[in-house]
Amino acid sequence: MPVDQQPCIIVGVVRGQSATVLLQAVEFAKRFDAILVCASVNPTRYTVTENADGTVSSLPLDPEIADLREEQFDPDVREYLDATFAGTGAAWTTRALAGNPARSLARLAETLDATMIIVGTRKPTLRATVREFLAGSVAVHLAHHQKRPVLVIPQDPQPADDPLPWEEAT
Repeated sequence: MPVDQQPCIIVGVVRGQSATVLLQAVEFAKRFDAILVCASVNPTRYTVTENADGTVSSLPLDPEIADLREEQFDPDVREYLDATFAGTGAAWTTRALAGNPARSLARLAETLDATMIIVGTRKPTLRATVREFLAGSVAVHLAHHQKRPVLVIPQDPQPADDPLPWEEAT
């Protein structure tokens, strides 16, 4: 059934994402009898045009490069999704977006009238912690700048007594 005729749930996907996030997203999609729309955002480009189905054409952030193109979903990530969703019975599709991840996911959710947006936490690495400190959390931006529920699923939960990635170890 096309996305426009069935409830949908948006899940933000990135390379190297934990299958835990994706499989939890499948469970929510099943509970809501919704199609899962796996959306990947290219932050090195910005959206120029957006089609009615949520697909986008984009340009690179570098103004010296005139490379207008329709965003394509990463085939390696699609292969990972195929393997992860195999046997789940989940109805799913993909969308390739461009620009600020939170804004792009929110815009897609508005376009498709999504039931909710699901994102995973970042894996606790120094690089991810610095990126989140400088740019902010996608989940926090979504929670404050659009109207749909946002579900954050931990990729790599830490024991309760362990320090969080941004805390100093004591």
